[in-house]
Amino acid sequence: MTSVITGDIIKSRVRENPEVWINALKNALTTFEPNNSYWEIYRGDSFQIELKDISKSFIAAVYIKACVKMIKGLDVRLAIGIGNKTYQGKKVSESNGEAFVYSGETLESLKKEKQNLRIKTSDNKIDKELNLYFKLALSTMDNWTVNSAEIMKLSIENPDALQHELAEKIGTKQDAISKRQKRAGLEHILELDAMYRQKIATLS
Repeated sequence: MTSVITGDIIKSRVRENPEVWINALKNALTTFEPNNSYWEIYRGDSFQIELKDISKSFIAAVYIKACVKMIKGLDVRLAIGIGNKTYQGKKVSESNGEAFVYSGETLESLKKEKQNLRIKTSDNKIDKELNLYFKLALSTMDNWTVNSAEIMKLSIENPDALQHELAEKIGTKQDAISKRQKRAGLEHILELDAMYRQKIATLS
């Protein structure tokens, strides 16, 4: 079983210099999968990444969103598919199986419904529950400021760091970190990630 995230950048064409968000996206994808045969950016503003550790797929999606939203005016649509893999291609876009089909089809439905995150697995009950939680989380995540996105990215990169250590990294005060983490919804998103991991572990 594997997980696939397919996504596209929202409002990518408003940026005169696409290199800025392409580099940010590449760095985000590399953070979760250093082997670039498992991720690809294509058609200008679309991308796909396979994560063999399915438990990391939600936090990876959150991280990608944070990296993109650090660039003012941009956002990202993300579709998570979890299932089997029947074919390994030279590039991730050439691989096939349930996870790839689920992810691709779900991205198409997101475009029509103007929602920015959804999951599809072989278990409709799990999908229904997690997608409800995603909708609630998106009410915060879709409204992240650049500062909120930055603190979310930094917090995911440094899960064991104390607030004062994070403050030193970006040259601010500890109380500013605390406020930014609260505004970004960090605590609730980490709680959702823990629940996500439990639910996904039951898939067979």
